[in-house]
Amino acid sequence: MGGPLGVAVLGAGHMGADHIRRLDRVVSGARVAAVADPDAERAAAAVAGLAGVTVHTDPEAALDAPGVDAVLIASPGAAHEAALLGAFARSLPVLCEKPMVPDSAGALRVVEAEARLGRRLAQIGFMRRYDAEYRRLKALLDGGTLGRPLMLHCVHRNVFSPPGFTSAQLINSSVSHEIDAARWLLGEELTAVTVRRPVSSAGAPEGLIDPQFVLFETERGALVDVEVFVNCGFGYQVRCEAVCEAGSARIGEEHSMLVTTAASARREVARDYLVRFADAYDREVQDWVDATRAGRVTGPGAWDGYAASVVAEAGVRALAGGDRVAVELAPRPDLYAEVSR
Repeated sequence: MGGPLGVAVLGAGHMGADHIRRLDRVVSGARVAAVADPDAERAAAAVAGLAGVTVHTDPEAALDAPGVDAVLIASPGAAHEAALLGAFARSLPVLCEKPMVPDSAGALRVVEAEARLGRRLAQIGFMRRYDAEYRRLKALLDGGTLGRPLMLHCVHRNVFSPPGFTSAQLINSSVSHEIDAARWLLGEELTAVTVRRPVSSAGAPEGLIDPQFVLFETERGALVDVEVFVNCGFGYQVRCEAVCEAGSARIGEEHSMLVTTAASARREVARDYLVRFADAYDREVQDWVDATRAGRVTGPGAWDGYAASVVAEAGVRALAGGDRVAVELAPRPDLYAEVSR
């Protein structure tokens, strides 16, 4: 491809607007060609000052807009399946924010549709795979110097949850990142989920089960635990420690600035994911643009999005019933590698 990649961005909310900024100011080799959002004023505001961008309320119209070579989906999860299938029908490469599709049945339909094409078009936005600390941990585990991984200890904390956030969303929205990160770091599928519920924090909205403790089992016998706490009140924190047969490694402790003044010191704590993972988002989108311009698709794919949906659904059932719930995946189409690495 000679010129810049023309991208249609679907969704102009918090995430979509940030991707529009990224494509315009940070990423090389791409431009925003079209934007779609049900709120026309919000869509227009997100691309204010950008030349040659068409604004739409219908995502199908954005896909068909002049100059569109690829699609970035940042709309609410319920709209993802239709957008992905629309991109497939037009042979448009697509980067889709997580969740790929919130329900596993819809996610499987996307997997099957892409498999029928016989080639990958979709990359799913599990951006932790592009974070420098996570990449170092992945390389260390793959190198084998620490021996076989036995456990992952994970922490996922948010300052506060958005209005209307549900107890199930602690798993299928927040912990979905840990689900994918665990599959990727360990190179194996998750096979069962158990959820435990400590007393809810006084800072949690009424009726929200927060925090939660989620335990995953893997196909080769490792354990992954996740403390998810979305109304901690003090900062956005993501940590992961791998405990292996010959050592351990922990990330997420020092991803901040230490400020020292007279007789005191303080460490800055990120307020949200767009701050903590800014570099990862930049690297993810740049890699997607570079691969797309070269006619390739890399990174986490539709199978990874489907697997995350299935595991999250099992976790929601475990939360509701209090029992260990097995994860049951459909047969893997030949198009997809064992676990995207």
